[in-house]
This record gives sequence, structure tokens and C-alpha cells, in this order.
Amino acid sequence: MNIQFDADFVWGAATSGPQAEGTFHKKHENIFDYHYHTRPQDFYHNVGPDVASNFYNDYENDLALLKQAGVQALRISIQWTRLIDDLEAGTVDPVGADYYRRVFKTMHQLGITPYVNLHHFDLPVTLQHQYGGWQSKHVVDLYVKFATRCFELYSDQVTHWFTFNEPKVIVDGQYLYQFHYPNIVDGRMAVQAAYNLNLASAKAVAAFRQINRQPQGTIGTIVNLTPVYPASQAPEDLAAARFAEQWANDLYLEPAIHGRFPEELVARLKQDGVLWEATSDELAVIAANRIDVLGVNYYHPFRVQAPAVSPDSLQAWLPDIYFDNYDMPGRKMNLDKGWEIYPDALYDIAMTIKRRYDNLPWFVAENGIGVANEERFLKDGMVQDDYRIQFMTDHLRFLSQAIAEGANCHGYFVWTGIDCWSWLNAYKNRYGLIRNDLRNQTKSLKKSGHWFSQVAATGLVAPTLRPFESEEKNHG
Repeated sequence: MNIQFDADFVWGAATSGPQAEGTFHKKHENIFDYHYHTRPQDFYHNVGPDVASNFYNDYENDLALLKQAGVQALRISIQWTRLIDDLEAGTVDPVGADYYRRVFKTMHQLGITPYVNLHHFDLPVTLQHQYGGWQSKHVVDLYVKFATRCFELYSDQVTHWFTFNEPKVIVDGQYLYQFHYPNIVDGRMAVQAAYNLNLASAKAVAAFRQINRQPQGTIGTIVNLTPVYPASQAPEDLAAARFAEQWANDLYLEPAIHGRFPEELVARLKQDGVLWEATSDELAVIAANRIDVLGVNYYHPFRVQAPAVSPDSLQAWLPDIYFDNYDMPGRKMNLDKGWEIYPDALYDIAMTIKRRYDNLPWFVAENGIGVANEERFLKDGMVQDDYRIQFMTDHLRFLSQAIAEGANCHGYFVWTGIDCWSWLNAYKNRYGLIRNDLRNQTKSLKKSGHWFSQVAATGLVAPTLRPFESEEKNHG
């Protein structure tokens, strides 16, 4: 069955400065630049962010290719480490400022709308070393200085602004699960960092509205939502799922949309002696500066069960003392990434936003699939990525159903436009509509790029010829 989206539905792609630009002429190292230069062996095949996909030097050709792939809007990020010269004073490096202005000008010339995110994991490493990064409210204020410079410089070119990409991943990676430098495992620090990120977002929203007194554009945030599903309807599993939902999703949605933190979660953190340090003035800022629009990154569900070990056991506090992960038997998997494929959850996300979050305007800010060794699907000079087309089609089917039932979703952005560098995984898994041959930085549309172009032009999503399962067996 064909799926038809309205003519004003936005078809886009998402990427980030650290993953695409390369480190050319940057003023500062971010946490990944520093991690790579000190421990390159931690990165897949020792490949770091130095060149990435060379967007810094090749943005004109890259943007033309994205236009060819049907991309109507591109979500990119401004790197704090490239734009700002003196991090304390918040002064601007003119070379960095000119670069982003040229990028936005080229996008407008091609008819590609910029969606600009202000923080995509690129914390300047000196702020981590000097102040403890997102544990520090001084770093919050330095971030707001950076955001303010962005609004001052580019509000004539950009009308879609976002404060953060995936704040939960910052908390998980840096303070809980050791996949972002500095690889700390400390539940109390994680809780404070989560609060500070919410505070930083609200303060940036306030700065945006101070500069744009006559409403010009919108500002929001981008969260990775992992809908929580209990292993069973047993009371213990339901309790585990309730806490997991509050910790993983509501901790970021509630303050951004309702201006407050989940009461039950706050009570639990306070009882456990790990609640963040907050002031009444800060909470007032969060209450007064709610977002206009929400970006939702969705890749996989979050299945949990009651913990095998009681939370009352003698152990360090971590959020997952209240739940264990659960693997659903018979699940469909992207085995290269280790993520369950469950497109149904996109419908559930839409209904949650509709029922619990005021049906706020939102869009899919990232959705996609990365597979390893994608060269094996190269035929006649083109990657035949039917598995990616099927993945997107399945998710769009559930999204279309949600929109038909009143969900206020206005766009779908695929991760990603051009194969990009991906943190510790580097180029292990490829996500792009456009192939990047790393040997010579030659880029070309994949089959999915041609498909996406047709979808964007017509709003029509037609079934693919082959089911995903047949491809899944090939890359398991």
C-alpha cells in the first residue's frame, strides 16, 4: 500500500559538524578530538575526526549532492570549538564565523533550509579539564555565551534553531557507560549533568527570545526517544518500565515542554540522596523558557524488566539499579549495530507527544540504519541499499498512521545524508543516502538517495520490491 504525505511535509537529512567537517582550522579541540589524539586505538581502525567527510572543504559539492538526493532541509551543527576564539569571553573567531555564513548562503542558493543545532557532543575539552564539563554551571553559562553569538551572527540566515542534540547521550556516554570522554562512571555526576543540560537549554532559549524580540524563527531541542516496553505486565516489570521511562525520556521532555521535572523521578532521586543542586531562580528560568518545536531521534526501543538484584543492595547508585535490559525473543535486529528494529515505536512516540506533551509541533530529526562493510552491496558503481529503503518505508508507514490520527509531525530527516564519521565506531557502519569513498573522498548517490529524491518530490512512499529480512540475513 502506498503512503502519501502532504505537500508541506519536510524531507530532510541530519549530520553534525564534528562528524562531517573535519578539524581543519578549528580553534579548540573538543572531547573527541582530544580522545583520538591521546588514544587513537580506541577508535575503529584508528580512524579519527581529523578529516571526517571533508565537508569543511567540500561543502559546495556536498550540498549539491544532497539537493540531488531530494534533501529539502539539512540539520547541521555549529561547532563551539570552531566558532569561538576565547571560550571565557565568548569572542568570535572570524574565520569560523565566515565559514558558517558561506555554508548557509550556499544552502539558501540551492533551496535547502538550514536547521541548526548548537551542540552535538562537541564540548571543548579544556572546559572538561578545567571545570568538569557539564557538571559545572559555569560551563552552562559559557555555552549560553556561545549560543548567543550564534543567534547574533546568523538569525538573518537561520530560522530553525535547536539547543542540543541528544542530551541523554551526553549523560550516558560521559558519566555512566563509558563511550564518550572522559568515560566517568558516577551516578551522582550523571544526575547533575542532566539537570545542567536542561538548564543550559532553557537559558539558550531565553537568550534567543531576548535577541529575537520580534518573533523570527523557532527554537527547540532534539532528544533521542527510546520508548520503554516492559517484559511483561507483572507489577515488578511495570515498575521497572515506569522508572526507565522517566529517566530516559521524561527527564528531558518534561522540562523542555512543560517547564518542570517529573515529580516522581525527583522524589526518587531525592530519597536516594543523588538529586541535583538547583536554585529557585534556575527552576524559574526552566519554567519560563519552553521550546517551540521538538526534534525526535528514533532508532530502537528500550525493553526492560525488573532488576535481578534488588536496588536496596549495597551498591553505587546508577539509574539501572531499577531495571535490567530485556531482549524480546524473535526480535528483528540490525546485527551490525546491535539494535532492535521496531518501527511500531514511532507511532507510540507520536501518540505520547499528542497525549502527554500538548501535541507540540515536532519532526523526526534522525532515523536511519547503518550497516558494516556496505561495499559488498556495490554493483555497477552504486550501493544497492534496499535494506535502508525498507527501513525508512517501514518507519514512515507508522508515522503516516500517527499523523492520520492527529499527530503534529511535520517532517522526516534521515540520518544521514552523506556517510559520516561516527564517534568510536568511526566508519564501521555506513548510514548515508550518499556513499563516501574514504580513499579519495569521492561521493555518489546510493540507491536510497535516488529513492529519497522521488519521495521528497512527490510525498509518495511506495513499497519496496524486497523485504528487509532477506537483506538482514546477508549482513548478519
